[in-house]
Amino acid sequence: MSTPYPFTAVVGQTDLRLALLLNAVSPAVGGVLVRGEKGTAKSTAVRALSALLPQVDVVPGCRFSCAPAAPDPGCPDGPHEAGPGGARAARMVELPVGASEDRLVGALDIERALAEGVKAFEPGLLADAHRGILYVDEVNLLHDHLIDLLLDAAAMGASYVEREGVSVRHAARFLLVGTMNPEEGELRPQLLDRFGLTVEVAASREPAQRVEVVRRRLAYEDDPAGFAARWSGDESEVRARVVAARALLPQVRLGDTALLQIAATCAGFEVDGMRADIVMARTATALAAWAGRTTVLKEDVRQAALLALPHRRRRNPFDAPGLDEDKLDEILDRFPDEDPQDEPDPEPDPGPEGPEGGPDDDGGGSDGGGGVPPQGGGAQDAQPPAETPGPPAPSPGAAPQPSAQEADGPEQGAVRADEPFRTRMLSVPGLGEGAAGRRSRARTAHGRTTGAQRPRGQLTKLHLAATVHAAAPHQKARGRAGRGLVVRKDDLRQATREGREGNLVLFVVDASGSMAARQRMSAVKGAVLSLLLDAYQRRDKVGLVTFRGAAAELALPPTSSVDAAAARLEKLPTGGRTPLASGLLKAHEVLRIERLRDPSRRPLLVVVTDGRATSAGALGGDPRELTTRSARLLAADGVASVVVDCESGPVRLGLAGALAADLGGPAVTLDGLRADSLAGLVKDVRTAVTTSASHTTRRAA
Repeated sequence: MSTPYPFTAVVGQTDLRLALLLNAVSPAVGGVLVRGEKGTAKSTAVRALSALLPQVDVVPGCRFSCAPAAPDPGCPDGPHEAGPGGARAARMVELPVGASEDRLVGALDIERALAEGVKAFEPGLLADAHRGILYVDEVNLLHDHLIDLLLDAAAMGASYVEREGVSVRHAARFLLVGTMNPEEGELRPQLLDRFGLTVEVAASREPAQRVEVVRRRLAYEDDPAGFAARWSGDESEVRARVVAARALLPQVRLGDTALLQIAATCAGFEVDGMRADIVMARTATALAAWAGRTTVLKEDVRQAALLALPHRRRRNPFDAPGLDEDKLDEILDRFPDEDPQDEPDPEPDPGPEGPEGGPDDDGGGSDGGGGVPPQGGGAQDAQPPAETPGPPAPSPGAAPQPSAQEADGPEQGAVRADEPFRTRMLSVPGLGEGAAGRRSRARTAHGRTTGAQRPRGQLTKLHLAATVHAAAPHQKARGRAGRGLVVRKDDLRQATREGREGNLVLFVVDASGSMAARQRMSAVKGAVLSLLLDAYQRRDKVGLVTFRGAAAELALPPTSSVDAAAARLEKLPTGGRTPLASGLLKAHEVLRIERLRDPSRRPLLVVVTDGRATSAGALGGDPRELTTRSARLLAADGVASVVVDCESGPVRLGLAGALAADLGGPAVTLDGLRADSLAGLVKDVRTAVTTSASHTTRRAA
């Protein structure tokens, strides 16, 4: 086994280390979610925490780590007699992103359960993590149903496995720690709320601190054992402090003033539900115990708010995470300081390194945590450059045709998107097999049962009726003598289920001079942001290709990250000629790559343009001919498409309609285009695609 990196050797990241240690002192706090960019010691700190936890006493031979003094009466390996046991180190169990449900909660031998009535249960990772740490790296990439199981177990302290009437329960109390990079997608709000604390981390911008990080890492890689030995004293001090804080925790008094401060803080930040109040109370109590006090003070409540509220406050999904500290201080200042009741003044809190600080406590830590999370990525923080004066915006329904000079004009400043809105339910026609989501019909591992089939590989979802039906004719030949059903492996049937999948909506937006009308671009941006928000809720991907000047670019790679999308869309400029063919070819390239990465995710292409093609870009040749060939290339790949015709005025050339015909999809005019109509348009187009496909099938028949 390799020597882990010492916890006390982590440079900076004070809030991260404090949040982890508070959960070590009081696991009832509810775990930690660590958000931050790659390479910020998230995983290193979590993996190092297990060495600081006290040893646990376990019943010898129990696969579920029952405590000898109070064994679980419902333990599958029980019943256990109370008595002395053996001691072992607290475990840290890692849950892989690609883990199956059976690997997480455990697996039941259905064949033995049906034939012999025996609950043959193989424990999963939740059993291994009992009384230890369960670590989920990239928790935002974990399948939703696994996160639900994981957080339910963390909340109830037990895991339940149900398979066709066969039930097994075992204790599962653990410290839950998840890490994630927000650029790769967000967690759903209800899942965020289930984590007790959250910490935002970022790499330090101080050269001296970065040098120290590199120096320590190189020293560790050269001699892991020697490096760990040099930090063993600090590790022992922190371990002893955790034990002392755990012993002091039951004696900590949470007074009425502290409770009022907690309640007022949660109400002031408009936090939904009561979980935040409870988590803040537990965190403030753990902070007092960590500082060696038996009374919760205002500074404990303040620190608890900075760790427990940033991911719970009611906010627009496009806002950056964080907490307004001035507002927090204003709320707390309404209440008098808690009376310490003649308690002796404690020593200054030395921080999570140990009683005497630590070699890495240099005061310049890159906390980035609950206190002051890094600001950026949200729409409100991404301030667009000042708008360049231009021609007045056209009135709705009577906009003049753009001139050639406007089409070839200079680049215009970026405009803000219209306010996001709630979109209609959108779905791709047919039955897919894509990643689990909440949008289109698909064959999935979870959902309503629609049939049965022979299992392909390991059986995961038994279809009981089909299994009994397959085994029943052979009972006499198999010599059935008792009440049990004689079941063979060939009799088992896997349930086929229908649920919902996530899709890829790829926008191809004309950002040339002919589209520079600010009202128009604001509406388009607002629609894209709204669909992105809807995709975040339904677990979709959304991408954005823009074209102007002489080329096209992928302005937003397919993503579910709301923050990253909002920042990039806000900065989208307009101006120049119209290389429409380049935009279509870029879309074809993006879809081709995504098809290789995720072949089961079905796309929808939405082209927002007036149909003008005034530039061939780097391709060379006739722009209109290139556009036709590019559109037909997409149609040949079977991509469902729609063209939003942005041409307006009394005289129309109908170029967008011709483009739609080449793409094999419908065209919709721009009249009355608003941010709240584009999403409905997509639904109408999908309906039209379904109708067209059914007509084609009838003609073929």
